[in-house]
Amino acid sequence: MSIEMDKCFAQIITAIGEDVEREGLVKTPARAAEAFRFLTRGYGQDLDTVVNEAVFSSDSDEMVIVRDIELYSLCEHHLLPFIGHANVAYIPNGKVIGLSKIARIVDMFSRRLQIQENMTKEIAEALLQATDARGVAVQITARHMCMMMRGVGKQNSSMSTSVMLGAFRESQNTRNEFLQLLGR
Repeated sequence: MSIEMDKCFAQIITAIGEDVEREGLVKTPARAAEAFRFLTRGYGQDLDTVVNEAVFSSDSDEMVIVRDIELYSLCEHHLLPFIGHANVAYIPNGKVIGLSKIARIVDMFSRRLQIQENMTKEIAEALLQATDARGVAVQITARHMCMMMRGVGKQNSSMSTSVMLGAFRESQNTRNEFLQLLGR
């Protein structure tokens, strides 16, 4: 598979008018293929493996928030990066999840070709599935290179999305507490 992707990158480089035999580009197709495999490694991951049984019994029933989880993704429309951070909260229902697993869930979905709206929902649904929480909230803010580097060229734009499930959707007070704790 890697040789195939190398060849594809060589074709792209040639198609833009460059010489893949030029000193600075000789190894670029292989490096680009390796980078692309890394940037899309989420396709090789699944929720059970990422969580790795790190869900534990707990009497805690108060909101848990992990803030400012950095994320890097590629938009499915232009294959350009979008970069931002996720704020993830859940209300335990007899179980808590290992702290790093929340960041790993964010990473798993961000390392796929995505639109931010779907990624936000996928992260929320995966955390709910893993923990059977009373509620899950995910809020993501990101800057999209497709808006900044091409097209409309808006350098200071960012996009925010949120998904509220369970208690966060049903209770305005719970939703407000989450947003207030985020300072938004």
